[in-house]
Amino acid sequence: MQAESLDIDAECSERAAGFATVRIVGISGSSNPSSSNRAFLEALAAVSPEEFTIWSRLGELPHFSPELDGNDAVASLRSSVADADVVVIATPEYAGGMPGTLKNALDWLVGSGELYDRRVAVFSVAPSAERGERARQWVEQVIGFQGGRVVLSQSIAAPIATDPVTIQSTLSHLADA
Repeated sequence: MQAESLDIDAECSERAAGFATVRIVGISGSSNPSSSNRAFLEALAAVSPEEFTIWSRLGELPHFSPELDGNDAVASLRSSVADADVVVIATPEYAGGMPGTLKNALDWLVGSGELYDRRVAVFSVAPSAERGERARQWVEQVIGFQGGRVVLSQSIAAPIATDPVTIQSTLSHLADA
């Protein structure tokens, strides 16, 4: 999938001239609070000049059922995505695809349309760049089926570590490359 350009800098310049801040919501595909994908989102939020929030209620979502409205976590997910200008998804790859919990979250957005025409960036942080590719492809497909626009998709090779300093130094290294 060819991703279109994510021109947040141009949008930020426009918004600085009197418009609102770009709102970014990050969603980790892992429900583990110390995962490398969660740490990646936290590092992005820490260095972002924009309003960057992380939605972290993945484990609270009920199993998707189209005839139900869901619970408070579903309402929170829908609201967070609807209020965002850009959605950043960082996901591990499990058994050749995205985790079931992330697919469940994306399914809760199908009928309500929050992803329609929304810009989405998809990342996978893993020990090697090859790990995560299939998860990203699956996320890209699901986003596309819902009318979202994948503007950036990338796997990032990073050491497995729960230490945020290691993740921060890896991100700094990537930025300098």
